[in-house]
Amino acid sequence: MDIEAGTQSNIFFRGLDFDRTCVEVFRFQYQNNVIYKHYVEALGIEPASVQTPAQIPFLPVRLFKSHEIVTTRFKPQLIFESSGTTETINSKHYIKDIDIYENSFFTCFNRFYGNIEDWCVLGLLPSYLERQHSSLVYMVQKLVEKSAHPLSGFYLYDFEKLAHTVQVLEERKQKTLLLGVSFALLDFAEQYTIPLQHTVVMETGGMKGRRREMIRAEVHDVLKNAFSVNSIHSEYGMSELLSQAYSFGDGIFRSPDWMRILLREEEDPLSIIITGDRPVRGLINIIDLANIYSCSFIATDDLGVLYPDGSFEVTGRRDNSDLRGCSLLAI
Repeated sequence: MDIEAGTQSNIFFRGLDFDRTCVEVFRFQYQNNVIYKHYVEALGIEPASVQTPAQIPFLPVRLFKSHEIVTTRFKPQLIFESSGTTETINSKHYIKDIDIYENSFFTCFNRFYGNIEDWCVLGLLPSYLERQHSSLVYMVQKLVEKSAHPLSGFYLYDFEKLAHTVQVLEERKQKTLLLGVSFALLDFAEQYTIPLQHTVVMETGGMKGRRREMIRAEVHDVLKNAFSVNSIHSEYGMSELLSQAYSFGDGIFRSPDWMRILLREEEDPLSIIITGDRPVRGLINIIDLANIYSCSFIATDDLGVLYPDGSFEVTGRRDNSDLRGCSLLAI
C-alpha cells in the first residue's frame, strides 16, 4: 500500500480498517519524521514490535511548541498556531496539504450535521479572528463559504447585528449554527436572551483570561437559560490536529471514523488503559489519521472518560504532567 496516496484517498470513507492503517501510518511516520523517530528510539521501542494501535508510542503534544513536527520534507502551504498570550510559546502545525484538512472537517460535519448547504453559519470567534494562523477560523471560514447562505459570516463584537441576524433567521425557520468561543457566547447571552428553535449553539471552549474560569456544565447552563434551549453543542479540536470531535449537548464527544481516543495511565504515560464494558478514566491520547504529514499519535494533557462505544468526555486538564520522552528529546 502507498501509505501517502492510500491514506489521503481512503481515511474519510466508512469501513476503514482502522487498526491496520494505524500501524502502517506509524511505520511511515517513524521512517519519515525525524522528531518522532528520535522519540520512539528514546523510549527504547522497537518499531517491528508494534502490531496494534495500543502499542504505538504517542508523541507529547507539548513538543509541537519546541520542535518542527513534520513527516517528509516539504514547504508548508499553511502554518496553524495554538492560541496563547504574548508570554507563552504557541504550538505550530505545519500543513503540507490543506486539502486533507478541508476533507476532514467537511466530511465530519456532513456525517454529524448533514449537508452544510442546508445551514446558515454564524461565527462568534473574536479572540481567534484577532490573531493569525488559527485552524478554527480557517475551518469556520470554509463552512461559511460552503454554506452559501447570504447571512453566513463572522461577528466580532457587534452583538446587536448578531442578535438581529439570529432573530431574522429564527423567523424564517432557517437551520442555523451559532458557533463561538465560550467567553463571547456568554457575553452575547448576557446582553440578548433570544429563544431559539432553529439554531444550534456550539461552544468551542476558551476563556483565555477574558472571564473567570467556568466548567463546561456551568457554561452550558447559562447558555441554555439565555436561549431557552435544551442543549448546547461542543467542538473538541486543537491546532495540532486536523480532525474534530463533536458533542450534541450531553458533554459526550463522538469522533469521526479516522479519529480515535485512547486513555493512558496518569502515572505511566506508556501504559494504555484497556476498555471493557465500563467507562475508564485517564489522560487522553488521540489518533488522528488526517495528521499524515505531522504526527497521527498525540498524547494530550487533557483528562477524560472513555466509554465502551468509543465516545469520550473531557473532565479537566493536567497542566503539570510529566511525560517520559520529553526530557529525552532535548536535541
